Amino acid sequence: MRPDTPADHIAEAERLLRTAEQYPEDAEPLLLQAAAHLELAGERGRASTLYDRLLASEHPEHPQLVKALQAANLWEYGHEAEARALINGIRTAAPTEAAPWEIVAETLENHDELEASHECFSTALSILLTEGEEDVPYATRSLLSGRHRVRRLLGLPHDEWDSLADRVHSGHTPDVSLDELHDPKRLWALGSDNPAELKAEIARLRSELGSYRSALSRPFPVAVLHWPEAELDELLGAYPQLESEYPTHRAHLTDIEASLRDLSATGTENLGIVTATVPSYEAFAASEQSSPANADLLPQYATTLAARGRAVAWPPSKSAACWCGSGRTYGECHGVAELSRASPDA
Repeated sequence: MRPDTPADHIAEAERLLRTAEQYPEDAEPLLLQAAAHLELAGERGRASTLYDRLLASEHPEHPQLVKALQAANLWEYGHEAEARALINGIRTAAPTEAAPWEIVAETLENHDELEASHECFSTALSILLTEGEEDVPYATRSLLSGRHRVRRLLGLPHDEWDSLADRVHSGHTPDVSLDELHDPKRLWALGSDNPAELKAEIARLRSELGSYRSALSRPFPVAVLHWPEAELDELLGAYPQLESEYPTHRAHLTDIEASLRDLSATGTENLGIVTATVPSYEAFAASEQSSPANADLLPQYATTLAARGRAVAWPPSKSAACWCGSGRTYGECHGVAELSRASPDA
């Protein structure tokens, strides 16, 4: 059952903090989850301490994401000047991941800074999307939707990105259009005594609720396990029983892309890839009181890594580095239409 009360959120945060001590290699995503629960519990000061702890660490994995979360948190409990300074720094750094941009843009939107929010959404999309790209990565869709929402609030006409946002939305929630969901006049309907208007608003709210429930039901990506070539060689050298799972490294890479495309084709969203290492896998097997040679452990290991925040979203943008580590862009490597042209071993 998901936490519901402040006490539940604090208890979950404490559990995550203990897990971070147990798995220091996964400390950053676990501490970020703990900070989120502390915010929901109203413990914004404690959450801020966790963000500061991550930023003070030697090599934070996602410093711009941590700064964005810290900025949003600080602004909510009265530290606007410090929050603005962090936001300006993030905008200058121009991160190439969607999450920091989304948090910053929505923070500005929530505080009625609509023009600045629109500029953040637009800048992010110009960095993350290739012109003419229709296959929008999962993490980037919310930027399109957020920009669409802010433009409606500003009364701006539709442009190409708004049209793309409409197409992405209609492909997953066809019952109610994005224009309806983002109609600034919707609040008026809540005070209406017109049954038709109230019925239409109930339909819109149900559509939104369905999207939120879908996201909440899958708090971490459905992830596929990726073994880098050196790690796979070490794994098979130690546990040759797994050779039937991984006949060659090239076949392994091709299977990853094929599996993710199959999942996507069946409507599964929020997909990802987790990178495996032999020591981590052996530790997981020991915790399950099983042998690493047991192939049934592999999907469980992938799910565990995803739950600890280790998944990288799939598919990446066509212009982003390919997940396989080949050094080429995804569009040039595993992002090609034909899997037969997938990359050689990375």
